[in-house]
Amino acid sequence: MNIVITGASKGIGKAIAAGFAAEGATLFLCARNELDLYNTVAELQQKNASSTINARVADVSTKDGAKNFGQWILDKDIPIDVLVNNAGQFMPGSVYNEPDGLLEQMIDTNLYSAYHVTRTLLPSMINLGQGHIFNLCSIASLHSYHNGGSYSISKFALMGFSKNLREELKPYNVKVTAVYPGAVMTESWGDFDNTKQRIMEATDIATMIVAATKLSPQAVVEDIIIRPQLGDLK
Repeated sequence: MNIVITGASKGIGKAIAAGFAAEGATLFLCARNELDLYNTVAELQQKNASSTINARVADVSTKDGAKNFGQWILDKDIPIDVLVNNAGQFMPGSVYNEPDGLLEQMIDTNLYSAYHVTRTLLPSMINLGQGHIFNLCSIASLHSYHNGGSYSISKFALMGFSKNLREELKPYNVKVTAVYPGAVMTESWGDFDNTKQRIMEATDIATMIVAATKLSPQAVVEDIIIRPQLGDLK
């Protein structure tokens, strides 16, 4: 399988890459930070000799960065089996007092990245009549919460993008899955003490995504909602 993952150098993206690498897949990864990205490639390749891991530094929050990353994959002339739009960023704030420009930043990173990468790769997937797109939304896509602000707005938009895409691609045999994780232990949580396992691990999300790719061609998991066992943090 050929797997494309954006924002793959750390956190959930890295865990998803590790999950598919363990399956022996061929990976095409991107991230903005060159050192983090190639350290991830080296780590995954060492642990998964049967997997081939390709990487390119790209800032997919920009239209040119997203399209250039997509074109890099198209130039390989390979079928795209799975696209995981994982690149994203969390910045807390409220609409009435968050910094000017934060909405644009969140939309660029959390919505436009997925939009432009997907649009670049879709003609190939449609022509082959195959593929599975995963969009990493959030519990913040489903309901508002304190200090969500522009982040939540961008994730609501990503949910809308996912739902429209799912409907549009049904006739072309391209699957679309929206993933809505609750709190996951990544760098966004800083020095949060998770010794009591209050919040989820990134591997939990990766496990669900890999599993969703193993269904029959006529079946699709449209939505994956996954929360900590004790519920969302208040």
